[in-house]
Amino acid sequence: MTTSDTIVVPELYAGYPRVAFGGYVAGLLAQRVGAPTVRVDFRGPVPLDVPVRIAATANGGAELGEAERRLTAARPAELRLDPPAAPSWEEAYAAAERFRAAPPSGVADCFGCGLRAADRGLRVHGTPVPDRALVASAWVPSRVFAGQDGLLPTPLVWGALDCPGHWAGRFLGAQQPGAVTASLTGTILRPVVAGEPYVSYAWLLSESGRKHTMGVALATADGDVCALSEALWIDPRPAP
Repeated sequence: MTTSDTIVVPELYAGYPRVAFGGYVAGLLAQRVGAPTVRVDFRGPVPLDVPVRIAATANGGAELGEAERRLTAARPAELRLDPPAAPSWEEAYAAAERFRAAPPSGVADCFGCGLRAADRGLRVHGTPVPDRALVASAWVPSRVFAGQDGLLPTPLVWGALDCPGHWAGRFLGAQQPGAVTASLTGTILRPVVAGEPYVSYAWLLSESGRKHTMGVALATADGDVCALSEALWIDPRPAP
């Protein structure tokens, strides 16, 4: 038995132009599924400011889109990921400043990693940390996005687990500009408090052709891990 409803992703939560930000969409589905760890598979772009069907599925998961054309599908999962130690706040801060001083090619007006004001986006800006095989960003989530309890809502924590994988693939691997998230498996281990300092970091796990797999972690400034994800990104098809 399945039940369905509709959701609308506001224009604020854009990733690529006219497309909903994948991390936010994944977080919405993870929140609906309610399992400790959730895998979200992306099968098509989710539009902005348009009602989209969201439905429970028989396997305890949830999906977006019509039954004959699913855009995303989520289900309970497991995540076996041993993250490296987090870089220091100072290392992560320097990495984020390098991103903002010289933005990499292909930076979109993305809610997650775009160059927006702090009340319009997450501003997770990762570049490589010297002598570490990872990218990192110092991050203070704006209190504008906090719930009444002062915590960052689940979809926005998942948002912080998306873009770092992209920049790890770009800086540490062979990932191409315009790559998209194909799947995101994530878990939140402890609450994320808006206005508090965090370190976002990501590392390369594997690559095969157009496919790139990265690990992503979100930690407190003291290095305690708050959330983890494993992301699969796929390059655009080569032009004919």
